[in-house]
Amino acid sequence: MADKKSQDKDIVRTGLTAKTTCRCEDSQAVSEKSCTAGRMKKCTTQFEGCDAFCTHADIIQKVNDNMPDEETLYDLAEFFKVFGDSTRIRILYVLFESEMCVCDIAELLNMTQSAISHQLRILKQMQLVKNRRDGKTIFYSLSDGHIESIINQGMEHIKE
Repeated sequence: MADKKSQDKDIVRTGLTAKTTCRCEDSQAVSEKSCTAGRMKKCTTQFEGCDAFCTHADIIQKVNDNMPDEETLYDLAEFFKVFGDSTRIRILYVLFESEMCVCDIAELLNMTQSAISHQLRILKQMQLVKNRRDGKTIFYSLSDGHIESIINQGMEHIKE
């Protein structure tokens, strides 16, 4: 059974306009034009937009001139995807405090070495962590201070 919100409103966005389909009191989804007068429950569209379509060429040109190329934007999106996994975030927090080997990180986070190693490989590919060998042990640390700054700014944002 669909929840009440989805029964009450069915918004379809097409271009810059929205078509609103509402529920009559007898729970049938109909358009406002076909609803018998007085039975239509009040609905509003759920997206933000301009009341009238107009463009501002000077603003568009200014933004377009400063917009990075598609490849750069793709790389940036891939970079931020790395932060979308809570295990990787936990590993980064561990490495804020100290460089550590896979065994220590696995013990601290109560995970397998294989799982930690897999996540560290991703973090290393994205140049968020680096490693150094000391005999048979490989120690991992943050690549640079930017990583901690990014995480801290994200934390500030969600705590606002």
